[in-house]
Amino acid sequence: MSTDKKSTKIMAHTFFAQLQAGGYTHNQILDIAAELIDQVTCNIKDVKVSAAAASQTQESPRVSA
Repeated sequence: MSTDKKSTKIMAHTFFAQLQAGGYTHNQILDIAAELIDQVTCNIKDVKVSAAAASQTQESPRVSA
């Protein structure tokens, strides 16, 4: 297992344990996980849109008067 994969597993396990210790139910933890996935998905889409817009701006020819 790669170091990144291992550290990700450790972080997820620690986060889960902290949520449980904080009194969150399994359903609440699933809601948090779904919200995290939604946040990442939205961020990825925003980055792609920004990159596409930047690339179109760079490719647009400038008209001089």
